[in-house]
Amino acid sequence: ADIFNFVILTAILSAANSGLYASGRMLWSLSNERTLPACFARVTKNGVPLTALSVSMLGGVLALFSSVVAPDTVFVALSAISGFAVVAVWLSICASHFVFRRRHLQQGKALSELHYRAPWYPLVPVLGFVLCLVACVGLAFDPAQRIALWCGLPFVALCYGAYFLTQPRNAKQEPEHVAE
Repeated sequence: ADIFNFVILTAILSAANSGLYASGRMLWSLSNERTLPACFARVTKNGVPLTALSVSMLGGVLALFSSVVAPDTVFVALSAISGFAVVAVWLSICASHFVFRRRHLQQGKALSELHYRAPWYPLVPVLGFVLCLVACVGLAFDPAQRIALWCGLPFVALCYGAYFLTQPRNAKQEPEHVAE
């Protein structure tokens, strides 16, 4: 039993380490893209994004603390937001793929110019979008999962609102590195 516990503990620590690394680097990357404040892009002389890593660690500690102090409220809300955010991201991916391919052709470009052409277009992005939407609607009918809608929708709206308020928009500006 001791060896089994050691293996489980090692796996948990490994997962926590990779999650911390990924979230720290994600904050650093978003800061370099000017989506987050510049303080997250600062690195130590060894290349460690210490501010981003510290904020990630603080978030993890607060989430862990909430699972102990308020497991039926805060932790459930955080879990619901996390799950709903995954579905919202996939909705965005499907919509982006659909719109990208249409605009690519409208600009007079050939599909052969794309390095990768997803098969079964437009079925795949439309079906993916519809199925994600069905999953969201299904949440409303399951009382145990309804919290995901109540917490997830405002969170996603807040994220999109913050993005549109903080990012400069220029309708004529084309992205520099789209499908080259």
